[in-house]
Parts: sequence; structure tokens; C-alpha cells
Amino acid sequence: MALFGKTKSTEGGFMDVIRCDQPDYLVWKWRPDVAEYLDESGKDADHTREGVNSTVKENAIRYGSSLRVKDGEVAVFVYPQKDGTLQDFIEGPYDGTIKTANFPVLARVAGSFFGGNSPFQAEIYFINLAGINQVQFGVPYFDVFDPRFPDLAVPVAVRGVITFKLVDYKAFIKLHRLIDFNKEAFKKQIRSGVNGYIQGVVSSIPSEHQIPVLQLTTRILKIKEITEGYIKPRLDEEFGVKVSSVDIEAIDIPKDSEGYQKLMNVTQNLTEQTLKAQTDINIQNMADTQSINAANMAETLRIQREQAELAQRLQTEGANFAAHQLDQQTKVAHAAAQSLGTMGQGGGTDGGGGGFNPGAMMAGMAMGGIAGQQMAGMMGNMMQGMNQPPAGGIPGAPPPPPNVQYNVAVNGQTTGPFAMPQLVQMVQTGQLTDKSMVWKAGMAAWAAAGTVQELASLFTAQTVPSPPPPPAP
Repeated sequence: MALFGKTKSTEGGFMDVIRCDQPDYLVWKWRPDVAEYLDESGKDADHTREGVNSTVKENAIRYGSSLRVKDGEVAVFVYPQKDGTLQDFIEGPYDGTIKTANFPVLARVAGSFFGGNSPFQAEIYFINLAGINQVQFGVPYFDVFDPRFPDLAVPVAVRGVITFKLVDYKAFIKLHRLIDFNKEAFKKQIRSGVNGYIQGVVSSIPSEHQIPVLQLTTRILKIKEITEGYIKPRLDEEFGVKVSSVDIEAIDIPKDSEGYQKLMNVTQNLTEQTLKAQTDINIQNMADTQSINAANMAETLRIQREQAELAQRLQTEGANFAAHQLDQQTKVAHAAAQSLGTMGQGGGTDGGGGGFNPGAMMAGMAMGGIAGQQMAGMMGNMMQGMNQPPAGGIPGAPPPPPNVQYNVAVNGQTTGPFAMPQLVQMVQTGQLTDKSMVWKAGMAAWAAAGTVQELASLFTAQTVPSPPPPPAP
């Protein structure tokens, strides 16, 4: 405890200088120089001292005494009352004299009763808000269980340091008696609480955070994070201190312990089995992947081969399309010819009477003639294509006549196309008249043959009709 000097007042008394010069403290009680209260023999002159912290004169504070509170600390004035205690809080930095104007509670307690000259009763405590306090802790060996092997207990010990400071001094005062506060006893209380918290947290880490027991020594940073989150709010609530860090320096597991050896053997076997099973799975996955890739490759090649064959077939069909078309039209002409050949046979042309039907015969002849002309036109076109000279023609030869072809509408059906010689024959047989509708490439729409300039000359010559057939005998 530090002792402080006096200053002479204008009334002849001595004023106290109230301050704290302790280099390391958490809570410190100020006391005046008690020498002036003792007689020559060293005894209490007025026989009022009852103890170090309870003497009336020791707690007698004079008006006008000097109060100095450094930055980072607070001075607490405690006024004992019959119905409890009242408190004034003077936060640093503060350097002035004690006056009721600066002490709200003192103004209500003392008022003008002392006239500003007599001392008043108060205990004065300095609380260090700036100091950083550290408490070392060591949790002795306790059993920790791996959730996979609940019968194997492994001993674990934890050592470290907890760092804290006082922030909410009013809450701190409510939790602790300042008059008998002892810093070492307070640290011991914190150490005891921290040991219990850490033991509970570390014991639950393997099951709640999936950290194997044998890996606790290598996961100190993670365990520090978990324990800080658990301990900080509890120390604040129970002790009124602000924890800045919980540093775990070491986690010790004796490797020669029975629990450690058994757990190590079990986990090694389990690791080997797991590794083997995983290797087998990887090999099987590789084989399955290769099989799937091979099947996909075969399917891809099959599709590509089919597509190539289809393309080749379409190309061949396209190259032989003209021949294919001629073949189909030949079949149609052949069918028409067969129909013409059956006329007059067994009811083929009279609708069931067995006689000769001139109308059916004429219709058959017309269809057969048209089909034949179509086939002849196709054959003529093919022959022209075959006999056509190469590009550029024969030197000195006249150019070939234009190949004009018209389609002819017969009974609502499109026939042809017919070349000009075929059209001449159709005019001569009466199959094509100036009223017949014709069309060729380049025309906007169908038109009557007599209105087409290129065909109009075909209808100027009158065709002499053939005489009717002789009557039947």
C-alpha cells in the first residue's frame, strides 16, 4: 500500500491527496496516512479503530481533498448507509478537489450538514480498467471418448493462458465485494471456472465437432476457437470480466497409456480396412468407367456408320433418280396397256353386259395414249441427254433446238411434261385442244393452249375427223 502526503488547508487542517500509484493492481483500496490518528504509544487516540477496513477515522474524507484519477481507471466512493450503500463513480482522467457539485451522491448524503468543513465517511476504491490480466490454467488429465469406440477412454490434459480485462465496472462491483477483494483469490476463482469449462468443451469435441481423439493434439487452433466461443460469455456473466483470448498452449495425450494404445490399434486396423475398401471401390469404378466408355464408343461408331450408309444410299438414289422415275412411269404405262388389252373381254368394257362398249374403249385408248406419250417423252429426254454433245458443242455445228415441254391438265390431273412433237400428236388425236389447260416452267399460272403464243399455231390447221366405225354385223 502506498502512503500519501498532506496539504495544509486555509482553516489549519490537513487535506488528503487521494490517488493510486500501484504499478499492478485490479482493485485497490485507498487509505490515508494512519499515523496522525495514533498517540505516542502507537495506539488509536480515540479508540474507534475496529479493524483495517472498518475504522471510522480511516474512512473519514475531508472536503477539499485532492482527487487524482488516471486515464484507464475509475475511483469508486462507497458511502455506508443504514439501508445499504451508495456509490459515486469518478472516471479518469480527473484531477480536482472533492466538492459536492462533482459528487451527486455525496451532495445528497452530506449536503450542508458538515458545512464543508468536517469529514464525511466513505471508502475509496480504484479499479484498473486499462490493465491486461492473465491467468494461467492447467486442466489435469481427464478421460475423453471417441464416439466410434465409447469403451476406450483416453486421458487428455490441457494447458494455456486466459487474458481478460475489466470493462463494465458497475457490473463487476455487483458481483464482487470490493472491501475484501483479493486479486490472487479472484484469479484463482477464474482459473477454477476455466478448468471446468475447458474440460467440458474438450470432452464433447469428438462427438459434437467430429474431431477424432487422436487428432486433438494437432487441432489446437480449432479447439481454441471452440473453447473461446463457449468461455467468453460465461466469464463475463459470472465474474464481470471481458475475455480477449483463450490461448491453449498444449494438449497432452500420454502415448503409453492403455487407452491410447488400444485406440491406436483399433483405428489403424480400421484405417487399413477403409483404405483397402476405398482402393477396391476406385478400381471397380475405373473398370466400370472404361466399360461404359467402350460401350459409348461402339454405339457412337455404329451411329456414324449407319449415317454414312444412309448418306451413301441417298446419294446413289439421287444420282439414279431419273432412271428410277422412268421405271415407275413404265410400270404405270404397262398397267394402262393391260387395261386397254382387256377391253371387250368378259364384261371388261360394257359394265357387265358382255358386249362391246365404245365409251370405255375410247377412255382406255386415251389413258393408254397419254401414258405412252409420257413414257415416250421420258425416253426422248433421256436419249437427248445421252446424245447431247459436251459443253461447248461440236465446232461449226448449229445449236440444238430449244427443248420446250408443257404439262397438260387432263380430268383435273397433271400429265407430262410433253415435248413439242408430242403436243403435235396430241392435237392430231384430239387429246389437246385450244381449250386444254397447259403450263410450263416460267409461266405464272395455267393457261388455255390456244392463248399461248408458242402453241397457237398448232390449232390453225383443221384435222379431218376419221369416219365412224362400221356397224356391227
